[in-house]
Amino acid sequence: MRIELRRLGKSYDGRRVLDRVSFEVGPGQIVGVLGENGAGKTTLLRCLAGLVAPAEGMILYDDETFRRDRLDLRRRLHFLPDFPFVFPEQTLSQQLGVVLRVYGADGSGVEERVVGLLRDFDLLALTAKPLGKFSRGQLYKAALVMLLAVDPELWLLDEPFASGMDPHGIIAFRRHARDAINRGRTVIFTTQILEVAERFADRVCILHRGELRAFETMAALMTKARDGAGPLEAVFHQLRGDES
Repeated sequence: MRIELRRLGKSYDGRRVLDRVSFEVGPGQIVGVLGENGAGKTTLLRCLAGLVAPAEGMILYDDETFRRDRLDLRRRLHFLPDFPFVFPEQTLSQQLGVVLRVYGADGSGVEERVVGLLRDFDLLALTAKPLGKFSRGQLYKAALVMLLAVDPELWLLDEPFASGMDPHGIIAFRRHARDAINRGRTVIFTTQILEVAERFADRVCILHRGELRAFETMAALMTKARDGAGPLEAVFHQLRGDES
């Protein structure tokens, strides 16, 4: 899926949260969206997911204008917030079934695939447990299994590396994300941690007070650092416009 944002804008209570943000992402890329609290990272993902309607500008998926009522396009993506929404009284198995049906991904062979994913994330023994009794890290891993089970073309993940997952879950997430990228999927995730983006992202989107300050490959940012702009952290602060 090719994603294009054209001058995307959004305000809340008179405050500009996204200020004419424009960029393009092709398939097979991992994009890290960086910025401080309130930079507009989560709002950007929510607009991309169709949960929030932008006040101006547009989003295009494969050259088709994306609106909240375009359910055909929304089924091609999956948004995972920093604290996943679940029905707490449902078991993991029950909620998996609901998600698979909504996405039309409950065809033949799904049981074997889901069992493999549950095993990868150490959740196989918890399928009959109500989701309301999961820890935060277990809940995020369960939501990742649901995402992977439907295999969307676009992953939208809010702060996956601050989700409370254990090291095994983070390793499994990284492995599955890279496999998805190799199959032409696109991953866009938010983080406040530069080192996370440096190790995981192919391209970096830097937001500062709703403005897009940079949209570059990690290799390009590293080149700037080597060319005398200072350590990568200094380059990041310069692009953000920090006086320091």
